[in-house]
Amino acid sequence: MTPQEPDLEPSRTASRTQRPSRAHRIPVTVSITRRVDPGRLPEVTHWVQNGVNLANTYEGFLGSGWVRAHADSREWHMLYRFADEASLDAWESSDDRAQWLYDGRELVEVARVERRTGIEGWFDEPQPGAPSAPPRWKQAVTIWLGFFPLSLVFTYVTFYLVPGWHRLWPLATVLITTLCLTPTMTYVLLPFVTRLLHPWLARPRRRAR
Repeated sequence: MTPQEPDLEPSRTASRTQRPSRAHRIPVTVSITRRVDPGRLPEVTHWVQNGVNLANTYEGFLGSGWVRAHADSREWHMLYRFADEASLDAWESSDDRAQWLYDGRELVEVARVERRTGIEGWFDEPQPGAPSAPPRWKQAVTIWLGFFPLSLVFTYVTFYLVPGWHRLWPLATVLITTLCLTPTMTYVLLPFVTRLLHPWLARPRRRAR
């Protein structure tokens, strides 16, 4: 299973690399939709299982699964997870994966690929062997710790450095504010805060006695 499928010819690339500290690992989930030849289901099933077996030999592999919408569906929805970006990259750049993709070039066609990390992955359905999501209150605290200082800084900057900002139409100020803060929060602050708080977020929940 692979988030990037443009090159099906085996390429002799670097294989497994040194892993980062476990304390700073953030799991990465890859979701793939593949179109399958309905007349070759046994071959496809065998090919997919071979991919799972290969990935399972790589450090950081946390599990995988696949489902179909119904028995006659040509689309298979496949999902797998690695412990962090480095372990996922090691699998994706490996000769094993390249050969596996080459073997399946006539069996499947990739329709869509998504990669999720940080808080995004917490909203996935639990997968066998994958770490459980942090409690919702921890997710809320994490988001607030990123949003509060960002909102405070933006308010000060616009109030003191943008003449007439407070006299603008409220709809315009809200629109500009959200257009600026949403991508900053999503692509910069939230991943940073998630990495910073990862040991706390990943701490196992205490069981009630």
